[in-house]
Amino acid sequence: MDRSSLLQLIQEQLDPENTGFIGADTFTGLVHRHELPLDPAKLDMLVALAQSNERGQVCYQELVDLISSKRSSSFKRAIANGQRALPQDGLLDEPGLGVYKRFVRYVAYEILPREVDRHWYFYRHRSCPPPVFMASVTLAQIIVFLCYGARLNKWVLQTYHPEYMKSPLVYHPGHRARAWRFLTYMFMHVGLEQLGFNALLQLMIGVPLEMVHGLLRISLLYLAGVLAGSLTVSITDMRAPVVGGSGGVYALCSAHLANVVMNWAGMRCPYKLLRMVLALVCMSSEVGRAVWLRFSPPLPASGPQPSFMAHLAGAVVGVSMGLTILRSYEARLRDQCGWWVVLLAYGTFLLFAIFWNIFAYDLLGAHIPPPP
Repeated sequence: MDRSSLLQLIQEQLDPENTGFIGADTFTGLVHRHELPLDPAKLDMLVALAQSNERGQVCYQELVDLISSKRSSSFKRAIANGQRALPQDGLLDEPGLGVYKRFVRYVAYEILPREVDRHWYFYRHRSCPPPVFMASVTLAQIIVFLCYGARLNKWVLQTYHPEYMKSPLVYHPGHRARAWRFLTYMFMHVGLEQLGFNALLQLMIGVPLEMVHGLLRISLLYLAGVLAGSLTVSITDMRAPVVGGSGGVYALCSAHLANVVMNWAGMRCPYKLLRMVLALVCMSSEVGRAVWLRFSPPLPASGPQPSFMAHLAGAVVGVSMGLTILRSYEARLRDQCGWWVVLLAYGTFLLFAIFWNIFAYDLLGAHIPPPP
């Protein structure tokens, strides 16, 4: 029985007068009597919804939302009120799982702070579509790095090579009119050390986040961090170029770490304190390396070295926009006031940065290095 037939049967038998409400006990009996193909986790959610209603009824539209896997206010209320109705056994006790389902369970415990969310994700997760965005970005970055490494015959500190900045992908203040460079710089990297760090975090953190929150949300967060990184450099470090995907990487990592801290008691990932400390040390070390590179004496004809401000801008995007996204697993973003506040702030920043790049360089008489 398909979804539309299921909903039609429920409405005809349980709500013939079109009142908009269905008795929870009667509905549960129908499910078991006709062996309807309803996900056990969704049935638990419906019971939770009924318990949140003083008359023990489920709104028909809430039923439609849950069966359709929509992120709605009804699902949010079920999460808030249905803890006692859901299975109390953790997913760690689930027997007989294959390799992929064990990985899905691992992702659920790594990313989600509440057992009810973990059950919901585990039972409704589908392997198609796969988390292609972070994997594709990482693969593209590796291919670009290998191409330029072979061309320049240099694999560490490539930015010291005078030919490196001639790439059409690098953001350079002298090429601000070429707007694509504000994003494409993420495919270029200083050297093997920066590429390895970013690729590792993108795969270890970005892929699980994409599996849980979806391609659209995570790609939006990553690209917002990348764009904020280059625009921030154009405002705060006007002579410097930018390379590397650190703006997007720090947006993902800071959002995830902030979410872990704010839900510390609920997170069940092992050794979370040790891993938190290691992550902060590694991220701080990468920022320190970028600061050293920016202010180290440049070689003749190499010009100023890439700025480190993209790291910090990405972290700000992660703590603001990213945290809003990660805390909204059970709800539509457009239904939340905080999401619109974050979008307004980000949009205001974009407008300011655009006008700054158009007018400020000439008004301030900024002495930027000649474009390669």
